[in-house]
Amino acid sequence: MRPSRFNNRTLVLLFAEATVIFGAIVFAVYLRLGSDDMQNELVVRHGYLKAALATCFCLTAFYFYDLYDFLVMHDRRELVLRLVQALGLAWVALAITFYVFPDLMLGRGISLLALPLALSLMVGWRVSIHWFLGHPEFGERILVVGSGENALEVAREVLGRKDAGYRIVGFVDNDPELVGKSLLNPRVLGLSADLDQIVKRENVDRIVVAMGERRGQFPTGELLQLSLGGDVSIEEGASFYERLTGRVSLDMLRPSWLIFSGRGRQARIAGLFRNVMHRLVALVGAILSLPIALLTAILIKIESPGPILYKQERVGKNGRPFTLMKFRSMGVDAEKEGPVWASSGDDRATRVGRVIRKIRVDEIPQFWNILRGEMSFVGPRPERPHFVSQLAEEIPYYEQRHLIAPGLTGWAQIKYPYGASIEDARQKLQYDLYYIKNQSLVLDAIILFETVKIIMFGRGAH
Repeated sequence: MRPSRFNNRTLVLLFAEATVIFGAIVFAVYLRLGSDDMQNELVVRHGYLKAALATCFCLTAFYFYDLYDFLVMHDRRELVLRLVQALGLAWVALAITFYVFPDLMLGRGISLLALPLALSLMVGWRVSIHWFLGHPEFGERILVVGSGENALEVAREVLGRKDAGYRIVGFVDNDPELVGKSLLNPRVLGLSADLDQIVKRENVDRIVVAMGERRGQFPTGELLQLSLGGDVSIEEGASFYERLTGRVSLDMLRPSWLIFSGRGRQARIAGLFRNVMHRLVALVGAILSLPIALLTAILIKIESPGPILYKQERVGKNGRPFTLMKFRSMGVDAEKEGPVWASSGDDRATRVGRVIRKIRVDEIPQFWNILRGEMSFVGPRPERPHFVSQLAEEIPYYEQRHLIAPGLTGWAQIKYPYGASIEDARQKLQYDLYYIKNQSLVLDAIILFETVKIIMFGRGAH
């Protein structure tokens, strides 16, 4: 995934919070032992390393509780509640670790002091950061060029993410009748011919261009002068929208994106490396999940007659069909009336089927599909040919999701709730196209961690 302001800020926040927690633990050592014994505990008995381990546990718990997702942390009460829950989870995990490996423990007295101290510091720190990011005087000031639907959609996304660090100061357009009128609260500040004056007057940090390049309408000269001046960042609307939302807007997508996003030789080499890594992960997953798979097979066989595995034709890379395998979670005659959309509360599912679908155990046989090279661990979810032909007619660029191998999990699966309609498929396609454009081992790792979090907490299960 390409670097962005969001990612850099997350890294800064991670480093700052690691410093806060690590400092709280070291200070707890000082309060408990005093300055004389503190050096012995931290240096001789490797206290610094133990504090670093505890810090890693806390940061991991914060991640699992979405405390690094700026876009969902608007409510301060929710923020404090999640902090308490995350630190509680981290300390429980540490207690278990200390019980199994006693040499890693700093001491019960130190832990009892460190927990309330870390909680107090983290609540104060996070509430301050929350206020800072939400304050109207802070954040990057954005001027939107254009007033059409694309410009309004960009503005809606920014206005809906007040903690993302962006502020819409207004719009500029070519229509004099729109000047002074309010669009989604921010108003049209002036004409595009006056861009230079508006940028200086409003202290604009970034210009987002969301206007079609019609001859005589697009402010090429003004934007070029501002770009060469270097006083303001200029970004194309579709790219800004993609970076902000983590999806590609089908309404803003142009054929040139597909042309210039072609996969070169370096990308193909990286793709081969990713393919090897995905198969290794699938092999490890298949071995570790073998006891669960055997238990699942027995329970399916006991509950209802029919095969243990459910095989179904799906569309793979470059449109090639393959046979996808899952543990059967429905009755044998579930589709006697023909193919239908699956739903989150599907009444065709058996009792065992509802459980294994909720915790994703029904997907285990797909490790074999990955090992056979028909799927990757991460990618767009494979769809049935019947629905692919239908969706390709209804949704532009739908066939482009088959440029890469389908996946067991994917960006769309972790970012969009379960859906069973053409509009849901359209929304998911925007996330799939984002993944295709930005695929990397780093993004794959993020998706895998998010998938583990979803399975652990049951969020998004279907």
